[in-house]
Amino acid sequence: MSYAISEALQTAVFAVLTGDAAVTALVGGNIYDAVPSGALPGFYIALGEEKVRDLSSQTGAGALHDLGVDIHSDAAGFQASKALAAAVCDALIDVDLTLSRGSLTSLQFKFARARKGASPDQRVIALTFRALVSDV
Repeated sequence: MSYAISEALQTAVFAVLTGDAAVTALVGGNIYDAVPSGALPGFYIALGEEKVRDLSSQTGAGALHDLGVDIHSDAAGFQASKALAAAVCDALIDVDLTLSRGSLTSLQFKFARARKGASPDQRVIALTFRALVSDV
């Protein structure tokens, strides 16, 4: 297996997030694959880091993707960010994604890290999900 399914997986995850009513009710259209330059909204989602490893076997090609979804907020405290994190989890966990290449076997929550950002009022929650994909 290779990194070949990564683009298809990212496209599908992005489509789920931008199409989910609960997520967009909280953050609007402020969901980014690439964070735009210039002034950013006070509350947004950005696709984060990804780590991929081969999970092929003698019977087929597969890969394990640990993919990040980062929630950024300039609100005091974590309450709004945690509500959005819950909506993102509800949208992604066990979702039935159709990929343009390969297929998704599972998509599960792996872990989260909530922290203060660069400024005293900035909050970031980095969610990590684990996707198992096969190239069939």
